[in-house]
Amino acid sequence: MIGFALLAILAGVLVSLSRQINGRLALSTSAMESSFWNHIVGLCFITVVAVLAGGLFAGAPEQSPWWAYLGGPVGVIFIAAGSWLIARIGAAQTALLIIAGQMVFGVLLDVWLGAPGNLWARIIGVALILAGMWVSRTGRS
Repeated sequence: MIGFALLAILAGVLVSLSRQINGRLALSTSAMESSFWNHIVGLCFITVVAVLAGGLFAGAPEQSPWWAYLGGPVGVIFIAAGSWLIARIGAAQTALLIIAGQMVFGVLLDVWLGAPGNLWARIIGVALILAGMWVSRTGRS
């Protein structure tokens, strides 16, 4: 379990780092161009890794429902929005708001899909994230 937690923390660090790098690129270009280059370079990287490691075309994509491919467009919007926001409100605020959005939607999905767990604990967790964001914002002039 500790290995999974560490991997999740590393993923969070990499998301923040990626947003910061793309935000910097967006300052020199635009949010859309930054997102474009992010995806082109990412495509090249994953292609090389998958060719070297194997498994680039190991699945059966025709067995997936059509909506399973919407992760790409959703990811493009996420990258472009993050690149645009980070230059305007900073890395910490962008991260907190993204996490808050993930948590709110995650709780809604859990309720909708009937996932086990304590609903009130989830709601309190989301409220604490939003309160933390508000507290960090009120210190600015």
